[in-house]
Amino acid sequence: MSTAIFCFSDRGAQLALRLCGHLDIPPSSVHSTEKYAQKYGFTAHEKVSGDMGTLFRDNRLLIFICACGIAVRNIAPHLVSKESDPAVLVMDETGRFVIPILSGHLGGANEYARKTAALMGAQPVITTATDSAGRFSCDAWAAGHGCVISSMRAAKAVSTAILTRDVAVSSEYPLPENLPAGLVRAEAGGLGIFIGIHKTEPYGLTLRLVPGILRLGIGCRRGASAGDIESAVRRTLDGARIDMRAVSEIATIDVKRDEAGLLEFAENLHAPAAFYSAGELAAVAGEFEESDFVRKTVGVGNVCERAAALGGGRLIIRKTAIDCVTVAAAIIDWRPEF
Repeated sequence: MSTAIFCFSDRGAQLALRLCGHLDIPPSSVHSTEKYAQKYGFTAHEKVSGDMGTLFRDNRLLIFICACGIAVRNIAPHLVSKESDPAVLVMDETGRFVIPILSGHLGGANEYARKTAALMGAQPVITTATDSAGRFSCDAWAAGHGCVISSMRAAKAVSTAILTRDVAVSSEYPLPENLPAGLVRAEAGGLGIFIGIHKTEPYGLTLRLVPGILRLGIGCRRGASAGDIESAVRRTLDGARIDMRAVSEIATIDVKRDEAGLLEFAENLHAPAAFYSAGELAAVAGEFEESDFVRKTVGVGNVCERAAALGGGRLIIRKTAIDCVTVAAAIIDWRPEF
């Protein structure tokens, strides 16, 4: 994970070097003034705050070795939202404390603080309300288990309510017998959490936690645009009431490796694309809808279903043809753990 460390004194620089060793990152990941950069091999800045915007955007974890006030003043102009801001930690120059000051849950700062403190022999100082109260944190759990939060408004409502009472939870997948503090099994109610890929709203206000466990298999005509592919995928998933944010990967045949529209669609969706040979697709076990035309064109009679199922996923959407695109979807075996 991309990490940037900041220090502004000799004592802080020595602590930064120790931290680099524990995190297995090079000293160039430390940002400081010319004086300490030359001495310790750090990246030099005439004024670190002047380059903070780029560093804030390009890294998922920032660690400041200094007073909290210095860190706050450096990052304050660049804050956007808790959904996108990186995790930010502060360590004092003696290495006694590690304090997450931004993106404690969604960005993972609380967990990074615990891990960093353990490595450095320090004390993590966690101040978020649910953690302090020992209650379930929906956004921290989502971030740690590959789930997308459907609504920040609903997440805020759950986080507020759970401090004083138990909140309902239900799931498409078997829940463990023992639930964390703050959750209670219930299929209906005024407020609750639903874990699943489908657009199900069992509560008056439902927070859906959507796991990224859906693998799309896609076939398309040469020259299909990203818009063509997105439209076909959305219509297919909407027809099954599946949240598009459940998609974790896109798969197709290797002759599509240079298909600009498909690559653009994958990039827009922030989903990696996997490409397989006709032989690999043909070797997938199962019954699939075969096409002689497709076989003559690319060497295998079905691309989308076989690509989706390759790797052991269970097909939940069979070949769906919309205009110049075919879509299939397989689900990876998954269950929530707490």
